[in-house]
Amino acid sequence: MSDATPNKKALHWAQQMALDIKARVERDPVLTQLVEEKGLLVYDEKTPSGTIHIGSGRGWVIHDVVAKCCRDLGLNATFILSADDFDPYDKPNKDLDPEKFNQYLGMPFCDIPSPVEGYESFGEYYFKQSTEHFEALGIECGFESTAENYRSGVFNEQIRTILDNVEKVQQVYRTLYGDDSPAGKKMPFNVKCTECGKIATTLASEWDSEKGMLYYECRTDVVDWADGCGHKGWASPFDGGGKFPWKVEWAAKWPGRGVVVEFAGKDHFSKGGSRTCANMIAVDVLDFPPPYPSHGYKTGPGYEFFQVGGAKMSTSKGKGMSFAEGVEFFPCEMLRFLLLKSRPNSVVDFDPEKNDILLLCDQYDRMERIHFGIDPAKDENEKAIQSSLYNLVSVTDRPEGPSPQIPLNLASTLLQITLSKEAAYEKMIELGHLPAEIDENGKAHVMRRIDLAERWVNKFASEQFLFRLVSEEKPCADLSEEESAVLSNFCAFLEGLPEGLSDSKELHNGIYEFARERELEAKAVFSAAYHALINRPRGPQLASFIMTVGIDKTRRLLQAGINSSQP
Repeated sequence: MSDATPNKKALHWAQQMALDIKARVERDPVLTQLVEEKGLLVYDEKTPSGTIHIGSGRGWVIHDVVAKCCRDLGLNATFILSADDFDPYDKPNKDLDPEKFNQYLGMPFCDIPSPVEGYESFGEYYFKQSTEHFEALGIECGFESTAENYRSGVFNEQIRTILDNVEKVQQVYRTLYGDDSPAGKKMPFNVKCTECGKIATTLASEWDSEKGMLYYECRTDVVDWADGCGHKGWASPFDGGGKFPWKVEWAAKWPGRGVVVEFAGKDHFSKGGSRTCANMIAVDVLDFPPPYPSHGYKTGPGYEFFQVGGAKMSTSKGKGMSFAEGVEFFPCEMLRFLLLKSRPNSVVDFDPEKNDILLLCDQYDRMERIHFGIDPAKDENEKAIQSSLYNLVSVTDRPEGPSPQIPLNLASTLLQITLSKEAAYEKMIELGHLPAEIDENGKAHVMRRIDLAERWVNKFASEQFLFRLVSEEKPCADLSEEESAVLSNFCAFLEGLPEGLSDSKELHNGIYEFARERELEAKAVFSAAYHALINRPRGPQLASFIMTVGIDKTRRLLQAGINSSQP
């Protein structure tokens, strides 16, 4: 980027954020020194309590592209995702046998056995369900374990500072949530019981700063979903001896890890919520500037939810798809596009069971055409933003020219007609949708679109896009007399079309003219044709469908249906 002041209106939102982050680092001496010594850490964290839904991917991709844009500005930016695997197992996982796993309620995820062989723990298994797909999705990210950070002493300094300043931490809670707030009276640390290993059932009551020891009890009344063992005694909080409650832990991680940027969902950024509390603890107790987009006590904006049909996504309630399913379903560039095309403060509302996938493909193709100058943008700002977006969503090496574009509904139609992905590809060439000569990368791009069409047809496509073409051996045999009469005339119309007709628009107009000349409603022609060809009252756009099947073959199928329906 040049030294001249950039036109922010011509920048993608991630580039705008990177500029703001760079300016903030340069203004703050603490951050300037931190970045010079350790680099600019973009941080995120996820509790691996079960299957992670695709909405979490929005945060990960946001962190990834912001780190990339910071690197483009010359900053030594790194994105790291931490598994919050020291958190306790706090509710039964619907996918697991309760007889086997309910015994671990209250224990850290890192200490619970994996439900699947080959993983060190419950936490590692669920974390890797998602992270093993990061490379395919183009997310450049390092991984770490919060439990391991506690064990290796990364947070020891913050543990001592917090426990030496308990009254200040409790005052933050009382300021935010009132004098009766339970957290405003408790010791802000959860000891890991030295007897039963549970971390959710302990209650610390005394801190001996000189000895560096906490007195605690493992009780049955701390939470209502796990019982403690009754043990009591002194224990060290350091080197994995326990953990902070969430809001305190969030604040402690920032100086402990040197975090400069960390986003989260808007639920955490609500007024008086967990980000507000963490910010106040960071400022008042730890003397550390909360990470961007926060500033002092001010939280800044969190990113909006990923919704399905207007409802917040939740895999635990069977709403939507998991992150792993999303990566396996979509071409990765398209999934990144879905998560990055809107600003973080805009809701992503995407319902795969409606026709949102068709719209997404069209939007992605338009972005690519604008980037390569095939379609005009509304202005130069949009052209620049769409080009930046194209570069940010690209996973593999970017081609020098546009890829062959095939609409998803055309790919699905051809796939259902030919019943073969390779045959559908050949049909695209035959119909002129693709050039006869196409390079390897171009074919691979088309085949990915056909693969997506196959997955869409098999899992999400609505009835209007689903059909099975009849054959001459098994034609439609239940046409009414009226339908047979209409189609007899329609067959004669098709036979009289000019040889080599290849313009579906011309055929579309011809079908309407055919109906007018015979004083028929066009929908009567359409419904009779769909009935005879796919045994459905509706179907794909008829003229394009006929051109795809072939005019001669369509006529033969219609005639076979007429003959089979005769008494």
